[in-house]
Amino acid sequence: MTDTTGEKYSVDVGVGRHLGARLRVAPGESDSGVAVVEHTLPPRKLAAPLHRHSREDELSYILEGEMGIQEGDEVSTVGAGEVAVKERGVWHTFWNPGPEPLRFLEIIAPGEFAWYFREVADLLPADGDPDEATMARIEDLHGEYGFEIDYGSVPDLIERHGLER
Repeated sequence: MTDTTGEKYSVDVGVGRHLGARLRVAPGESDSGVAVVEHTLPPRKLAAPLHRHSREDELSYILEGEMGIQEGDEVSTVGAGEVAVKERGVWHTFWNPGPEPLRFLEIIAPGEFAWYFREVADLLPADGDPDEATMARIEDLHGEYGFEIDYGSVPDLIERHGLER
């Protein structure tokens, strides 16, 4: 894991590298250790496969657009000015169901997971899928962050929610 003194970043990650991630508040900037990441996601795109965090909760404050969310078996949509809470230990994902870009602030508590976005972006190839060695390193990274991903969920999520690849 990256230490809390690392520099701020602006990277693209997620399914198809469509999820923009810009670190606004690093976990080491306050005694609380909270982090704030500004995310962007184009229309009709899935951000990530189903996943769950073992160490942190995420609160998403929607600045622009709409966010579709699946938490466990529950599916909902939140719009600008609303907050979505994604609790640790619960399988979840999110996407942009609308015709406009989605922009939101992700408050991560505790905030160490904010470094994941930069670390995984550094591993991903500029285009195409990661090779076997890169995937092994990404899986190690998931273990370091107490993070699980169900890669097999992507095709069903895209089809079920009418998203584009």
